[in-house]
Amino acid sequence: MAMKHAGSPLDIRFQQATFGYPAMAEPLFVELSLHLTPGWTGIVGANGAGKTTFLQLATGLLVPDRGAVTAPVDALYCPQRTDDVPPHFREMLAADDGHARMWCGRLGIRHDWPDRWISLSHGERKRAQIATFLWLDPPAVGLDEPTNHLDAPTSDLLIAALSDYRGVALLVSHDRHLLDRLCTQCLFIDPPEVALIPGDYSTGAALRQAERAQIRRQDDQIKREMRRLQRETVRRRAVADSAKRRMSKKGIAAKDRDAKGKIDAARLTGKDAVGGKLLRQMQTRTQRVEEQRAQLSIKKSYRHGITLVGEPCRRDTLFFLPPGELALGVSKTLRFPALSMQPGERIAWTGPNGAGKSTLIGYLIASLSLPDDKVVYLPQEIDIAASREIMNRLRSLGRDELGAAMTVIRRLDSDPERILATELPSPGVIRKVLIALGLSLLPWLLVLDEPTNHLDLLSIECLEEALAESECGLLLVSHDRRFLARLTETQWRFTETAGGFAVELP
Repeated sequence: MAMKHAGSPLDIRFQQATFGYPAMAEPLFVELSLHLTPGWTGIVGANGAGKTTFLQLATGLLVPDRGAVTAPVDALYCPQRTDDVPPHFREMLAADDGHARMWCGRLGIRHDWPDRWISLSHGERKRAQIATFLWLDPPAVGLDEPTNHLDAPTSDLLIAALSDYRGVALLVSHDRHLLDRLCTQCLFIDPPEVALIPGDYSTGAALRQAERAQIRRQDDQIKREMRRLQRETVRRRAVADSAKRRMSKKGIAAKDRDAKGKIDAARLTGKDAVGGKLLRQMQTRTQRVEEQRAQLSIKKSYRHGITLVGEPCRRDTLFFLPPGELALGVSKTLRFPALSMQPGERIAWTGPNGAGKSTLIGYLIASLSLPDDKVVYLPQEIDIAASREIMNRLRSLGRDELGAAMTVIRRLDSDPERILATELPSPGVIRKVLIALGLSLLPWLLVLDEPTNHLDLLSIECLEEALAESECGLLLVSHDRRFLARLTETQWRFTETAGGFAVELP
């Protein structure tokens, strides 16, 4: 069942579109003009740069303050968040057509999922969201972080399915592999700059980096020329001032007609006015060079990178859980043996979507006997209510604490002033705020459930570096194999059994 309609435009056009949120000092987009045709366009930028806003403008969920955006009438936006059952999901499950049955089968979707949505893993919810989009097959789509929460086999299946999509496709993702496999062009957003560059993400990023390096070289050359001109201006000003003093009759006695006659002769020939003329020429040249530099698009650079100062626990054991069993929905369970963790250990939890990893984390957090200020917990997903509470915590900090948190957010490559002005920042920004708040502690244990979800590429690298240097215990759930390989030493595997799943220790 397709949503395509005859007569609907098969492209997306931004025509001098300007958009900003009321609390922001400056708009996100200013007189933006773009023409997007069928095919995959990657939307790339730091958390909080406006990627989700761009998708919502492109699919008609937001309207520009000035200018216009035209798109197919049934353009679809697939959000990052998985809080709610996707629109049309129940309709797809009820449909008796081969397309619906195919996607339900290939993505392992069950018909009871809408009724027990809150018990599903976020990976299962994301699969439901993507299956609904593939079944609807709209003429245009904005996909916001579609591989978040997905295990590796499902992610590979998704890439293959998306490769067959023929509409106007906009993709926001931090997954470089996904961007390179699908995209033939990328839109790099770095307000107020927006640049559309042909090629996949790796090609576009390399071109953009080379372009910025060239601009910096030009800027350095212009600054050297400005310093030379400034030195020459000082010298010529001294010559002009000397000439001005020589041409002045002030202090010459009234009867000294010879001295005054020489000055009049110099004024008549203009010989001593040469210094002033040269000074004016130098000032004009300096002004032109300053204007040339002003035309260069130079982004202010900031220091990146954070430090997570944890400390080893002074106890013998971080936690101990006796053997147990947890319900996973209606018919499945998760069985686990006795689980314990020593100070400074680094343990990875791995397994497919729906295996109960987040369920066991919730049970563990509730069972911990450690002081609250010695545990930093980053959940897999943060719902809207919790996001608002986190932002309220940030805004209620004292001046020094707020300044420290804002510095961390800036070093994770997001604009803190823009974040404070946003009523509900993106999920990636919320994760950065939680990280900033957690850095004020000296934790014994970090419990991180898919910490790279929603984060931009630079932030992932900064977080990875900080975790690698931290001395506290680390319990890490992630589908990012490279991330796990660098940061963990032991794996607890969640494997499928006849009645559900079980935890296997090494």
